[in-house]
Amino acid sequence: MNETLRYALIILLCSALGLVAVLANRLTERVKVPVALLVLVGAAVVVRVVPVVQPPSERTVERVITIALVLVLFDGGMHIGLSRFRAAAVPILSVGVVGTGLVAAGAALLLHLLCGISWYLALLVATAVAPTDPAVVFSVLGKREIAGRSSTILEGESGTNDPVGISLMSGLIAAGGISAAGFLSVGTQFALQMVIGTAVGVIGGRVLLAFMRRVALPSEGLYSLRTLACCLLLYGIATLAHGSGFLAVFVAGIVIGDARAPYKPEIKRFHAALAGLAEIVAFAILGLTVDLGLLVHSDVWIPGLVLGVALTVLIRPLAVSACLVGVQLERNERLFILVAGLKGAVPILLGEFLRAAHIADAERLYGIVVVVVMFSVLVQGGTVPSLARLLRLPMRTVDTQPWEMAVRLADEPQGVHRFSVASGSAAEGCTVDELGDRVGDIWVSVVLRTPGLVPVRGDTELQAGDEVVLLADPELRDALAELFGPW
Repeated sequence: MNETLRYALIILLCSALGLVAVLANRLTERVKVPVALLVLVGAAVVVRVVPVVQPPSERTVERVITIALVLVLFDGGMHIGLSRFRAAAVPILSVGVVGTGLVAAGAALLLHLLCGISWYLALLVATAVAPTDPAVVFSVLGKREIAGRSSTILEGESGTNDPVGISLMSGLIAAGGISAAGFLSVGTQFALQMVIGTAVGVIGGRVLLAFMRRVALPSEGLYSLRTLACCLLLYGIATLAHGSGFLAVFVAGIVIGDARAPYKPEIKRFHAALAGLAEIVAFAILGLTVDLGLLVHSDVWIPGLVLGVALTVLIRPLAVSACLVGVQLERNERLFILVAGLKGAVPILLGEFLRAAHIADAERLYGIVVVVVMFSVLVQGGTVPSLARLLRLPMRTVDTQPWEMAVRLADEPQGVHRFSVASGSAAEGCTVDELGDRVGDIWVSVVLRTPGLVPVRGDTELQAGDEVVLLADPELRDALAELFGPW
């Protein structure tokens, strides 16, 4: 087979795997197995049974996953937005930074004492498995969305602890062992990367927002491409400045997340689609690096299983509990955060770092990381929906809405607000006239209710789940937000 045919076969297999991954989202709604695990296992099986498909080089894996992670973090930041982040900034930073360190320390202690792994190697593996991935949590929840701050904390934690984990792993590998000088070097490098990454993200996000608002482009499609180019630009600037490029793009996404800008809905949909594709690509290429034969060795799957169970029921709950002391959360929200820290692509990427650095016994350590991720996604992830119901978390079903009604305006509208009526909120059961009596001079323009529009009259009664578009003085936004509830 010549190179052209070989390349065509690789494209065929990759595209087929991608198509299966997209369609598998329907299957995951029923079996509650995240599509990420299906892609990972599918790729691992393909590389084992199809001789023409070879594992990618370590450099290729690192480069592809870097771009994928940049896209996922930027979209995650935009999804959180500045207002949601401010409301939960303390627990996000506490769990994302301090909690990651505590989880790594606890996992290293367990691996050394119970599994006999040397302190340095145990710390490397522990650092690899510390980051979390809320996309896996929300994947198994299907069309249900969690209310309150627990969802924001989980999303923010992952966006924060991914850069933290990557920075710590890079520093530990560079240190080459455990010593006072090594820990000082790791700590200095980590602090430098966090500070520079945050600064580039904040400044770059504000510059990008001004760029989006003030510089017009000749075509609608160019707006999303401009944001993509700026996202990658910020990663490059922060990395070259010896900061965390991943943290920079996450922070920049938060800065522009809920700010108004031309073609903002189209930009957010574009980046959401890119992030979804990036996640599939990340798990597919990581799956190509997994040796299924290695995972069945007792010195791989037993430590991996022990660590996976310990992280779920002991290490993470204790570490996160310490970080959430003093944080005002409902009991059910707190419990959900403690056990919903599922693993995703980043731990496997960090395990790949060990192989690329030719760490002693790297293949075995990599296998342990993969086992932990598979346990987390399959076993822990499979219990998340039941746990959410058991804890009676406030949730709502989010149905897809493939049809859109939009109005294009040449200038930015002033005083236009859009809210969802939360169940139990003050707005639920109010008529349009009563709504005006409560907050002042407003004009309700549109009420969206499944399956379509509702005629707006003075006696139109609002129901939970309604989407309401209204005109009001910008100063009334906070009062309106309190009236409509937390969604």
